[in-house]
Amino acid sequence: MDLFSTEKIANILPFDGVTNYHGLVLNKRQCEFYYEKLMETILFKNDEAIIFGKKIITKRKVAWYGTSEFSYTYSKITKKANFFTKELIELKDIVEKETGETFNSCLLNLYPSGAEGMAYHSDGEKMLKKNGAIASLSLGAERKFSFKHKKNKQRIDLILEKGSLLVMKEGTQTHWLHRLPPTKKVNSPRINLTFRTIEL
Repeated sequence: MDLFSTEKIANILPFDGVTNYHGLVLNKRQCEFYYEKLMETILFKNDEAIIFGKKIITKRKVAWYGTSEFSYTYSKITKKANFFTKELIELKDIVEKETGETFNSCLLNLYPSGAEGMAYHSDGEKMLKKNGAIASLSLGAERKFSFKHKKNKQRIDLILEKGSLLVMKEGTQTHWLHRLPPTKKVNSPRINLTFRTIEL
């Protein structure tokens, strides 16, 4: 198990994909400003998923925004995008400048505390650009994030700090799973913004 922290790292995956940890791209003042603004303005709702034929409602809340009102389907649930807010456009511009990528949508996740997490999965929905970049920007509580190779089960762990950016691209979704493990050590909320490209 490898645990990465604050240093800027190129590709944290040893093979079969590219995932770049850019470190902090927002300063303390920006983190506080955008965290408060997103809490005030984003239309978060409890997430829904169909698992083994049953509809599950999670404590984790989500919101879906984009450049147009396109639909996005995952876990057999279809969501319609809201239009980007002023703050989301500003954050998208920061992420695009940092990564050299372009994005047209953002799935936001709100984890009320460390008790909420996300199980191992890969983002392979058909409407996503194949092998396209997914940029994950973190605000609020720091959390551990884990990768696991689909075949040899090798695991990579890192700490996602508030204001940090992680970019998954190329073969990452094909060969690796990722998750946000729950923890009893965190009692405060975390907002995760995942900027994506939907092929229209």
